[in-house]
Amino acid sequence: MLSNNVWQNTMHIEGYRPAAGEDMNPGWNETLPGFFSTAGVRSIAGRDFTDRDTDGSPGVVIVNETFQKRFFPHQSPLGRRIGWGESGPAGLEIVGVVKDIKGGDLKEKPRPWTFTPVLQNTQPGATTFYIRTVANPLAAARSARQVLQKLDPYVPIYDLKTVDAQIGETHFLDRILAWLSVAFGFLATLLASIGLYGITAFSVARRTQEIGIRMALGAGRGSVLRLVMREVLLLAACGLIVGVPAALAFGKLIESQLFEMQAADPTVIAGAIGAVLLVSALAAYIPARRAARVDPMHALRWE
Repeated sequence: MLSNNVWQNTMHIEGYRPAAGEDMNPGWNETLPGFFSTAGVRSIAGRDFTDRDTDGSPGVVIVNETFQKRFFPHQSPLGRRIGWGESGPAGLEIVGVVKDIKGGDLKEKPRPWTFTPVLQNTQPGATTFYIRTVANPLAAARSARQVLQKLDPYVPIYDLKTVDAQIGETHFLDRILAWLSVAFGFLATLLASIGLYGITAFSVARRTQEIGIRMALGAGRGSVLRLVMREVLLLAACGLIVGVPAALAFGKLIESQLFEMQAADPTVIAGAIGAVLLVSALAAYIPARRAARVDPMHALRWE
């Protein structure tokens, strides 16, 4: 799970005719009895593997929910048979259906999956064990290592880790990209603030004579401050009118890179709008305050 340690097998389903070019290569894993309950994967129909599903017993297979929806949308798959390869005997009976799980990473889309009992494999290879515990998982891992070494000291034991550690390894690059995005977002905000302040200060400087005339005719400092602030915030609002719809339009592309998150989250959008307006207000305040303190006589002689 989440390590992409999975296989694929071409299969055929008894009584099912695939369309031309249809993908008949579901994911495949071998599991021991109790795997699904340990991993917290809910059973939808049928049964789990048991200790009787061994070499010499009838071949059985468990499929996931996506497999059922794709190949048996209007009927139960229990009792139906599948086989490996494009043709030949269908020697595996479907005995259970479980909820979808993610084999590669948290962002992957559900796909058909098959599980066969490892006890029916006469030549099993490396096996991954999952331990569900309410105690410290690292302490449970040490105890499991000691038990396995007592059973057979020559069996290699490696890659002991928690599920959280596995998720961290699988999504290490995603975390790096997230932090880089935060850093570039902060840098972009900083540059936008500096640019907005520079444009506002330059605009106010060019209107020094106008401001002096307004103050000479009786305009108060408060009205001058409001004038400059209003124009800057209006400019920011125009940018938001263009930027917010553009962000929503690209939301679907962004959502494909996120896990269980919506790019069009109202809270995030409201926070971004508030941040832009706050930065704009702060960037406009200093030049607006400076403009409100201009001496009318000095402003009238300004060139």
